[in-house]
Amino acid sequence: MAGYTQHTDPDKTAKAIGKEKPISPKDSREICRMIRGKNVTVAIRMLEEVIDLKRPVHFARYNTGVAHKNGIGPGRFPKKSATAILNVINSAKHNAEYKGLDADNMKVKVITTNLGRTIPGHMPRAYGRSTHWNQQTVNIEVILEEAQ
Repeated sequence: MAGYTQHTDPDKTAKAIGKEKPISPKDSREICRMIRGKNVTVAIRMLEEVIDLKRPVHFARYNTGVAHKNGIGPGRFPKKSATAILNVINSAKHNAEYKGLDADNMKVKVITTNLGRTIPGHMPRAYGRSTHWNQQTVNIEVILEEAQ
């Protein structure tokens, strides 16, 4: 990942990138879909509720065998992914404060997750064999924009 996916006005936006976080790509895509376009304070509160197991994340794509939760259908509580995304959003919020922008009056304009490097690994098996046991990583990009 060489940079940001969109060019934005630096006077109205704040950015942050989290590179190679060892979280699930599928969970992180669903979380990003949930908070895209929301106000920063609302998005942070939603992620904290997911971490506290109070708000499930609706799984629209990867929901085979996923149990239904009240009010949303198939969903889960991906705590590890929510924590990593929350850290990147807080970083972008602090970048906005450093630039002199109103951090509480910003919305999540762009939030994307892309696959990072795969950390190779293996799991020993019977008779001296082994199976690939790789760890996927995720690159998270957040761009906050001042709301009008």
